[in-house]
Amino acid sequence: MNEDRPEPPAGFGVPGTRQHFSTDDAVAARLDSTVAIRTGLSRTQAATLIATGQVHVNGRREKASYRLETGDAVEVDIPVPASREVLGEDIPLDIVWEDDHLVVVDKPAGMVVHPAPGNWTGTLVNALKGRGGTLSDTAGEDRQGIVHRLDKETSGLLLVAKSDRAHRSLSSAIAARRVVRRYAALSWGHLSSDAVEIDKPLARDPRDRTRMAVIHDGRESRTTVRRLARFASVELLRCELHTGRTHQIRVHLSSIGHPVVGDDVYGGGGGRRLMKLPPRRHFLHAAWLRLRHPVSGDELDFRSALPPDLRESLAAAAEDAGAFAATNPLEYFGFYSHDE
Repeated sequence: MNEDRPEPPAGFGVPGTRQHFSTDDAVAARLDSTVAIRTGLSRTQAATLIATGQVHVNGRREKASYRLETGDAVEVDIPVPASREVLGEDIPLDIVWEDDHLVVVDKPAGMVVHPAPGNWTGTLVNALKGRGGTLSDTAGEDRQGIVHRLDKETSGLLLVAKSDRAHRSLSSAIAARRVVRRYAALSWGHLSSDAVEIDKPLARDPRDRTRMAVIHDGRESRTTVRRLARFASVELLRCELHTGRTHQIRVHLSSIGHPVVGDDVYGGGGGRRLMKLPPRRHFLHAAWLRLRHPVSGDELDFRSALPPDLRESLAAAAEDAGAFAATNPLEYFGFYSHDE
């Protein structure tokens, strides 16, 4: 998710925290690169922390170009940035379900989840605040209510906590893998089998901090992929997250040679017109959430049909413009089957 991804744990690039680590296999690695990888920050952000005295190696300040040696003890202080008021905005939302503790939103493609540099307005958080009512403050003002996230161009179901109690419970449930999160994806090529388990660690790409990559000492990341339909050049897949790393499904599918259709970042952008996808849109949709209510414990099951742009793309893959005019393609292909 990240595709769908939980808020990072304390110590992983979180403002107001201190992170410690010792180098064991980073001989001759630059300090700024290593700090960036270990914290999840960009290399520029890491260099700024080093220049402002927020990073110490064996108790001493060093330059960004310092070459680490085996056994070096690194301490990183990540300061809290200056606050910026997040205003409510009158932006329509598709609310799937709501009570005093929880909101389930069907997020459209193109909407950023929370404010950040370059996207201070028009986000899901701005829209939620514009509705009035309470939202959990656990993640801070700019992420009120946000328990996990979806990438900007990924559509589908998202959990929002209205109370701090619900936020804590949902975060724990996601971390313990008690929330079932399944995505519909269209990928290029054909898998070698009907079911594939992808278990590859992920971290920031050291060559491009805006991307993620399979890194041998990255964070544990696991995705289960099941083929639902095979077409001439693509396949419809059901992808289940067992962890929630940034861009996880997109990177994992790319790593096995089957990138998500329309994904310009990870190698699936070619052939967009052939698959009738709009600009910047990739074929990834959070279509199914199953969980227990964070307060009552009741079983909840939420499902989201493919939005019109992805339904049209799937019809193009099937080479039949009217293929899914009268049926829900996810139902038709057994996406919501409980069979593993």
